Amino acid sequence: MKSISLYKPLETPIHRLEPITKLVYVLAILFIPVLWGSRWVTAGCIAMSFILLKMGKVFRKAVPILACSSIIILTVVIIQGLFRAGNQTPFITLGNVVFYKEGLLFAVGVGLNVVNLILGFSVLVLTTKPSDLVEALVRKGLSPKIGYVISSVFQIIPQMSATMETISDAQRSRGLETEGKLLTRIKAFLPLIGPVVMNSLIATRERAIALEVRGFNSTKPKSYINIYKPSRADHVIKGFILMVLLLSVMGRIFLWQRLL
Repeated sequence: MKSISLYKPLETPIHRLEPITKLVYVLAILFIPVLWGSRWVTAGCIAMSFILLKMGKVFRKAVPILACSSIIILTVVIIQGLFRAGNQTPFITLGNVVFYKEGLLFAVGVGLNVVNLILGFSVLVLTTKPSDLVEALVRKGLSPKIGYVISSVFQIIPQMSATMETISDAQRSRGLETEGKLLTRIKAFLPLIGPVVMNSLIATRERAIALEVRGFNSTKPKSYINIYKPSRADHVIKGFILMVLLLSVMGRIFLWQRLL
């Protein structure tokens, strides 16, 4: 049975870390660059996420996401390099087209933040089973309803992709052309919309019924099948991350006081 999440089950040190540890890491690498406002700090966070993805053997699964975001980043570079307010210093001149340094530097900062965001969440999503993450959050006091929403967010894209692939295979078996020129693919895409939407609505209703049958809205204390016990490595890593975050906050406050 095909998985409906981006999680890739492997036996690596990153996979063995508890979900909360990886969630703390993601929050730290997103907050620290914002705190310092430095492209070098953002680049350092990107390098760290790259190392973790390689250690988890899931970097290849993050590449398609980066490829899709590269279109957005390229668009930002073009628009900001040409039309950003405050552009003064020419950086590249191609005939009558002038790319300005100020806009390009701003676009580089935006691009680094986007890549940092994608790689950071990839560490969490690609190496953490969604059900384990939700269960860990619920154990910490999160509402089960919010936990279900989080689980659904992780699964919606893979689930929609699997549904579209199944419906596309069924339509091809009935003689519908789905491959070839761009116009042919557009014509084949339109008949997919209706079945995909209807399938999603039916699946949502079935999940709601299944949750009610399992006592999802029950107010009584719930029990858990899995034994939850963070390892020593989890405690050490979370402590180190929180220490780095605290030092970053203190360092930034100190610099602000020096400037005042």
